[in-house]
Amino acid sequence: MRDVATLLESVGAPPRRPALAAPEIGPWRDGNVLPGVWSFEGVEPGLHVCVVALTHGNEIAGAVLLDRWLRAGLRPLAGRLTLVFANLDAFSRFNPEDPTASRFLEEDLNRLWDREQLEGPRRSSELRRARALRPVLDSADVVLDLHSMLWPGDPLFLVGASPEAADLAMQIGAPPLTVADHGHEEGLRLIDYLPPGVTARRGLLLEAGWHWEEETVQRMDRVARRLLALTGLLPGAPEEPRMETPRLARVVRTVTARSPAFRFTRPWCSGETVPGGTLLARDGALEIRAPEEGCLLVIPNLLPRPGQTALRIAKLG
Repeated sequence: MRDVATLLESVGAPPRRPALAAPEIGPWRDGNVLPGVWSFEGVEPGLHVCVVALTHGNEIAGAVLLDRWLRAGLRPLAGRLTLVFANLDAFSRFNPEDPTASRFLEEDLNRLWDREQLEGPRRSSELRRARALRPVLDSADVVLDLHSMLWPGDPLFLVGASPEAADLAMQIGAPPLTVADHGHEEGLRLIDYLPPGVTARRGLLLEAGWHWEEETVQRMDRVARRLLALTGLLPGAPEEPRMETPRLARVVRTVTARSPAFRFTRPWCSGETVPGGTLLARDGALEIRAPEEGCLLVIPNLLPRPGQTALRIAKLG
């Protein structure tokens, strides 16, 4: 059987050796609200914005950014800014020699954000952390969850079903693609979470580029500062030159792997557009085809396990 490194290379993953060093976040582990959580209030009233890194412990670019902001003493002029290092325990096991292994300890922290799980009897490392973070996130008006990609693809926003979140992502405008999707069968993401009594909230998930690249950190910084300017926490950020008009795509089908035999017909890249009827994958005897003309492929997971999202298929407009 081929080793994991060879298998990743065969389906188009970037080199597994990180170009980006993990930050030393020892000074920030205690937090000023909770472990790994720092919150600062501006002089003027305003919105509460949470910027979250390390929802997955191996996606270190967001932690690099928050470490830089904290060392630089970034503070809001208005409202409240909360910076969250989410899965500290998984990040503690990050090893550049095996950088995909520390995504989580027991289960994916980004599949636990429904009240049944948060208030139920089950226990895990990630559930304990989600329950601890919940009171902080309950008071947030806007959540920006910083992620990066293992598979090749252009950066994008995911916004779930919230029109308000989609509008905000389109105002930020870079990356230009915003995808409104239905989430995962496995469970609700942080951006899908609605506190009790809240019917809508602006939750944005930024897929900022490949894991472990300095360019990914820089993109996160630009997006987050633009968000803080638009929400009034910081002075207006300079407008970036618009190379592309912002676009909104809506997911028309989410493909979940059902068997260990799931295989794509080739290593598709996120952002590719394919003709209707294109054979995209096989899941055992089941063929997965593009359901209509001009389908946009969103974040293929080229090595999905049964029950995991393998692909989102979207349409622009």
